[in-house]
Amino acid sequence: MSSDQVKKRFRQQGTTFTDWAKKNGYTRNEVYRVLNGQAKGNYGKAHEIAVKLGLKQDPEKLAA
Repeated sequence: MSSDQVKKRFRQQGTTFTDWAKKNGYTRNEVYRVLNGQAKGNYGKAHEIAVKLGLKQDPEKLAA
């Protein structure tokens, strides 16, 4: 899924990224950095965020 698709899905659901970030234990800035491509999401928190948002596939599911 692309970041534009994720943004569209959030708009359709009426959810803000700030609320999503709080509910998932991340800061608003961390989430926006991943969505806008400033953080590539290759490892660490950025990777976790990318997987949870659907931007990247979960490596554990791929291995199973």
